[in-house]
Amino acid sequence: MLATIAAVLVVMWLLGFFALHVSSFLIHLLLLFAVISIVMHFVRGRPRA
Repeated sequence: MLATIAAVLVVMWLLGFFALHVSSFLIHLLLLFAVISIVMHFVRGRPRA
């Protein structure tokens, strides 16, 4: 689930940065949240059954 959220945030960041040419603080926050969620995904690992 975190990987999906991270992927969506990265895509939104890329669209905002390249397609819309927006370089505001909000776009960089999206990238930061995406990186944090990817790191959390790898730190937590797979849940044990």
